[in-house]
Amino acid sequence: MNAELKNWVAIGDLTDIPREGARVVKTDAGCIAVFRTVDDEVFALDDRCPHKGGPLSQGIVHGTSVTCPLHNWVFDLATGLATGADEGAVPVTAAKVEGGKVLLAADDLARRSAT
Repeated sequence: MNAELKNWVAIGDLTDIPREGARVVKTDAGCIAVFRTVDDEVFALDDRCPHKGGPLSQGIVHGTSVTCPLHNWVFDLATGLATGADEGAVPVTAAKVEGGKVLLAADDLARRSAT
C-alpha cells in the first residue's frame, strides 16, 4: 500500500457525490456527511446540526458552506463553524480526492470512535 495513503480510507468515487450535494458515510460513531462543491472540492462534517440535530447532508451547499435544512444555520465546510449570528460548530473529518477517489482521514475517524 502506498505510504501516503495508509492513513486515508477510500469511501467511493468523486462522481458518486453530486456537485453541490452530499452523501452520508455511516461509522460506528455516527454519520458523516461528505460534501462536493461546484469546484470538486470535498469536505466532511458530522451529519448533525448542533442546533436541532438537522441532517446537514440534506442542506443546501453554496460555495464552501452548507445551510441546515431545518433552521437555516450556515456552516463553513472547512472549519465546521457556524457563520453569521449563529454560534456552534460541527466536528470536521479531513477529506481529499486522489485519482478520482474520495478519501477520509483514518485518524479522524478513529478519534470519533474513541469519544
